[in-house]
Amino acid sequence: MNRLFRRGLLAATLLATPLAFAADLAGTHIDDRASVAGTELVLNGAGLRTRFMLKVYTIGLYLPKRSDSLVSVSASPGAKRILITTLRDLSADDFANALIEGVRRNQSDADLANLQSRLDEFRTTLLGLRTAPSGTQIRIDWLPASGTRLSIGNETRGKDIPGEDFYRALLRIWIGNKPVDEDLKNALLGKR
Repeated sequence: MNRLFRRGLLAATLLATPLAFAADLAGTHIDDRASVAGTELVLNGAGLRTRFMLKVYTIGLYLPKRSDSLVSVSASPGAKRILITTLRDLSADDFANALIEGVRRNQSDADLANLQSRLDEFRTTLLGLRTAPSGTQIRIDWLPASGTRLSIGNETRGKDIPGEDFYRALLRIWIGNKPVDEDLKNALLGKR
């Protein structure tokens, strides 16, 4: 009886604990965990961004705990990470414009006006890259103490941008009501 109880307890524990998973997409390995601002994060989901049947980048979403909707991701306290790995050479101008357009598609005019100066700052930082060759890792982290941090490889670029509303606006590019790609949204939310 004791052995049966232990097996049942183990099964219940495994079912109650979200399992982390690593992903290999388009030749890119995406780790199952990340550490941001001293917080251990789990890979919520990962996907492949394609455009006109061309592979553009892989993306992983890291959170303190698994979430399956924009509402629960946005409400989740603590650090977060978006990890993008380019699969082709991208110009900074094209990449920045695509991100800004993704933000615009998912914001009201009033919200967009509130974000505009920070979007301009973010775009200027991205343009400073000039190009993102294939294999470039781009990290967009939410650090509760300081804001949104952009890193290319292991190098921080620009200043941290304050306001969690700004990070949520970036998240909406991929998991908002008008995502860049519906299949990618489902992948990042762990629905496929």
